[in-house]
Amino acid sequence: MVIHKVFSVLSLTAALALGGCSGQQSDWQKTRTANTTDAYELFLKKYPKGEFTAQAQARVKELYEERDWQKARDTDTPEAYQAFLKQYPEGKWTEEARIRVENFTLAAVPGNAAHAGADAAPPSQATPPPATAMKRAAAPKPSAAPKPAAAPKTPAASSAHAAPAKSQGPYGIQLGAFKSGAAAANQRWARLEKEYPKVLSGLSPKVSPKKGASGTLYRLQVASLSESRASSICKTLKAHSQACVLLHP
Repeated sequence: MVIHKVFSVLSLTAALALGGCSGQQSDWQKTRTANTTDAYELFLKKYPKGEFTAQAQARVKELYEERDWQKARDTDTPEAYQAFLKQYPEGKWTEEARIRVENFTLAAVPGNAAHAGADAAPPSQATPPPATAMKRAAAPKPSAAPKPAAAPKTPAASSAHAAPAKSQGPYGIQLGAFKSGAAAANQRWARLEKEYPKVLSGLSPKVSPKKGASGTLYRLQVASLSESRASSICKTLKAHSQACVLLHP
């Protein structure tokens, strides 16, 4: 008789346990189907130490981060990204938020590449005067008179040089700024080039370091672009939530 009672109690306990597990599994499936923060939080209140508690906690964290990242992107200000970084110092979107903060910091500063091109122009323009002076000195010679016959060659040469100039210009773009080093900038370029081959076709990037109070930033830049090409690239990349800053000459 005693054995029969013990067996009955054990059977009832097992049945209750199985019922609890099946109920929790059913609630977990419903929660996953809803896939909202409210649904996961209700599940956690009901099962604070259940079989799926850890998974529910992790998913709630992911959903909140995605929500706050979307808010930061919609606001698109350095303050919004900095607030996001404070809340999620090691999250899924942390690296992207840091890049955007650094890009905002450098957006008002003309790119070194653009300035380098502007600064390099005067020396090249400074070289012709000696050449023209030599030509003028050579003008009195009789051989200088027939040289107009060579004039037809110069239009062909000038037109050959004029063609590439259409795709070049004094503008540039900045695709990121990194504190960890030039390798991070190069990795960023490799990733962008793989994801947007048509947009970045024919471009050659450079890593431009800039020292500041907080250390050196390694800026991923592309120079010698026309204004329309630079604007088009940034417009396309920003539409895909990629950082891009237009560098004015």
